[in-house]
Amino acid sequence: MAEKKTTRKAAAVKAEEPKKATVKKAAEKKVAVAVNAENAGFKAGDVYQALAAAEKALTVKEIAKAAKISEEETLLGLGWLFKEGKLSAADDKITLA
Repeated sequence: MAEKKTTRKAAAVKAEEPKKATVKKAAEKKVAVAVNAENAGFKAGDVYQALAAAEKALTVKEIAKAAKISEEETLLGLGWLFKEGKLSAADDKITLA
């Protein structure tokens, strides 16, 4: 079999090609949410206070940011409040009922 010969010119071009920079992603923090009645009640309180302070409909992300809790914890609190009938939702936004 005939082997393909590389020329010096081709080798020089390969050497000049810039190496792709590897971008290191910041390690995502994994939030361990304790799912129990006490924690769910506390998160529901955080969510309720954030919605009451905002006095308008908010998305889940906005609620999490306002309450300074994770989105997972926000969802836990929302579930509690929806079950109690304290919330209403429309157009992906949640407000106090």
